[in-house]
Amino acid sequence: MTQRLITHLRHVDLAVPDFATQLDFYSGIWGLTPEHTDTGLAFLAAEGSPEQYIVRLREATDKRIDLISFGAANRADVDTLAGQLAADGVQLVHEPTDLQTPGGGYGFRFFDNEGRTIEVSSDVAVRQHRAIEEGESIPVRLSHVVLNSTDPEGTVAFYDKHLSFSLSDTLMHPRMGNMMWFLRTNAWHHSMAIARGPHPSLHHASFEMRGIDEYMRGTGRLLRAGVEKIWGPGRHLAGNNTFSYFLDPHGNTVEYTTELETLDEDTWHPHLYDISNPEVSDQWGTANAMNEFVAQKSFNDPDKGLFVAPPV
Repeated sequence: MTQRLITHLRHVDLAVPDFATQLDFYSGIWGLTPEHTDTGLAFLAAEGSPEQYIVRLREATDKRIDLISFGAANRADVDTLAGQLAADGVQLVHEPTDLQTPGGGYGFRFFDNEGRTIEVSSDVAVRQHRAIEEGESIPVRLSHVVLNSTDPEGTVAFYDKHLSFSLSDTLMHPRMGNMMWFLRTNAWHHSMAIARGPHPSLHHASFEMRGIDEYMRGTGRLLRAGVEKIWGPGRHLAGNNTFSYFLDPHGNTVEYTTELETLDEDTWHPHLYDISNPEVSDQWGTANAMNEFVAQKSFNDPDKGLFVAPPV
């Protein structure tokens, strides 16, 4: 099995112009819990997750991905990874240091090949959390983040070379070639995926629900509330997870999912799936058809935060 220093996905941080509306969405109908909220800054936790927060919202003039955060096992692994990245010429935002965000910890930040800010941390205090109850349709954890890239092959190669992410599966189209790469950093089928897009941006952030019933209840709640649904409900072939995609108030795509596949990493071999086959996109056949208009919704706005570090 591949030896890697990244253990898991922690949180995704978003900058938004209309902070109050975005906070109301995520802390209300989407089902996250506000923690450590201050003026223009909110840390949102999932009740089932030990992470201090899984989404951070920051009020800003420009909409952007501020940060994607991953965990490491200990301080030594953080130091080792920072040293390896620096030696390979990757631009560090800052060296390993004690973090000032909720839960503290020890970590560093760097720019990936397209200028996104990535954080790696260890020793963050565990949040008091609980088992989500039957029928409770709120997120358990942050499942994965998918990024649009103008150079997806280069981006996949970056995360493979520098962070030892492993390829689980690839989606292709007969006319357009390879379109999406699913990358894992543990036994979950993917913690990140890279999609071919017209500009670097957030494709979607996905939130794991307790089970099928809770996933469907959450999907129905958002539909009844009039939140714009892009795609779903259905079940993907790659990852075998369910999906319902919605737009948040700022046009970011967010997903409810459940039952993401766990792999035997010693025996797994990546598949190349043809997305022109309807059963690849949706095994159930219940979702609206994937087409160019649906796909364009998740292109999102161009990210204005490339090679610009967010405030701590």
